[in-house]
Amino acid sequence: MTSARQVLPAVRPIVWTIAGSDSGGGAGIQADLATMSDLDTHACSVISAVTAQSSVTVSLVEAVSAQMLSSQLNTLVTDLPPDAIKIGLLADQRQIALLALWLRDQQDIWLKAGVKVPVILDPVMVATCGDALANGGALDFTPFKGLLTLITPNVSELEVLAGHCLDDVGACITAAKKLADVLATSVLAKGGDRGPSWCQHQANDLLVCRDVNGISAKHQWQSFWLSSIREASGNNHGTGCTLSSAIAAVMAHGFVLNDAVVVAKAYVSAGLRGSYQPGKGAGCLARTAWPRELSLFPYIKQVTQQDPLPAALINNALSRTGKLKGFKKIDEALGLYPVVADVALLEMLLKAGAKTLQLRIKDTKEQALKEQSLEQQIIQAIALGRDYQARVFINDHWQLAIKHQAYGVHLGQEDLIESNLKQLDDADIALGLSSHSYFEILLAKQHNPSYIAFGHIFPTTTKVMPSKPQGLAKLARYVSLMKGELPIVAIGGIDASRLASVKATGVDDIAVVRAVTESDDPAAAFKALAQAWLEES
Repeated sequence: MTSARQVLPAVRPIVWTIAGSDSGGGAGIQADLATMSDLDTHACSVISAVTAQSSVTVSLVEAVSAQMLSSQLNTLVTDLPPDAIKIGLLADQRQIALLALWLRDQQDIWLKAGVKVPVILDPVMVATCGDALANGGALDFTPFKGLLTLITPNVSELEVLAGHCLDDVGACITAAKKLADVLATSVLAKGGDRGPSWCQHQANDLLVCRDVNGISAKHQWQSFWLSSIREASGNNHGTGCTLSSAIAAVMAHGFVLNDAVVVAKAYVSAGLRGSYQPGKGAGCLARTAWPRELSLFPYIKQVTQQDPLPAALINNALSRTGKLKGFKKIDEALGLYPVVADVALLEMLLKAGAKTLQLRIKDTKEQALKEQSLEQQIIQAIALGRDYQARVFINDHWQLAIKHQAYGVHLGQEDLIESNLKQLDDADIALGLSSHSYFEILLAKQHNPSYIAFGHIFPTTTKVMPSKPQGLAKLARYVSLMKGELPIVAIGGIDASRLASVKATGVDDIAVVRAVTESDDPAAAFKALAQAWLEES
């Protein structure tokens, strides 16, 4: 199997860190550079301040001159333009004003060139040891309004930004949402620093999504709790720096914001597990490369007015089992898995030897004809599956699938609601779920489906997708995370010329659409592709 690292592009994406130097080496620029390099990017640094700092004290913070800050920015941008930017310590209000103006001008240039550069702001105010880092009290970050992709305050920093104490979870949610509106950006409010006062065993962070590029419409403008197992380590110097720089690094690889956040949380959890203490104070995080262990990733729960922080979040984060017992397990390989739009083609492929198929019927114009024809085709497809002892999945129409006792149902994440999942679970119907990102993979896994489909891997014309094609590097990363958990299916633009490269990622099975349905001889095309898939080593 090809590892994720082996299919990475030859040229590393470039990530900038604009932050202060930590002479103790545990946080600031030093932590950022180590993290970005560890996550397969080329890291560039813009020094905002020099600190005289150890693991137990900060004795002096000295801001660089405006000329030096500007010169670093302008020198880098001409030769090493960023694919993502992380902003950490800004020593005073003048630096905020200068950087905001530079970013606004530069983003206009990038926009005209069709380039969008993610900008992650970690509003650093206090070192882990408790000493202040920024000069002149609380800083005003409103000059950055409209320029940021994400701001990552911990709850103590969120209190400063809100201007008042946040005594409970509800107040934190309100403050985070208000900050998102004030700065026109997404917010990750980190609760790990609150310790047992929030939760004894979990580190609960709040992600407020605001106009995020490339994510499902279902997740847009929503808020989510991200719950990780609390690591029993006092060596937490530089966790905020590491998290924000990891988010920037992951986004530089082309992942959407929600993906970058959950990968970065997993990276920090792994770093805490391997942390060490070089001095007398809080120690440093280990650099553990791209996270591949599922238990490191957070449990995700959408915030609702009725249930802002449900007890189930805590229980599920510990057990990772969720409320459902798990959908029907598939013991045999799905193999080459055609997705077809009509029963006639489905029957043709069954006769050709297909053992797993999906019926995905496109909408018809007349509602009455649609309903009558739809149910009849589903009845026929289910019956044919039984006749040929094949696994036939019905796309989307779960009520009819239950009514007529289908083998399986395939759903997109936008179709997931607790009511249909409970009914499908009770009916013992196999469930396949589509996923287009780390974030969606984690959500899908929480429902214990029969398989997860990753896509679209290559450009496709069969569906309009909010996400970009995933590509082989991302597929390899998804596979390395989920291998052995449940069957993994790749879909989207896969044809004979791409079988070998897809198989090399270690994915279990593939779904094909146009490679079969648009062939002059679909049955022959299926047989050839199925044989080629089996023969690939």
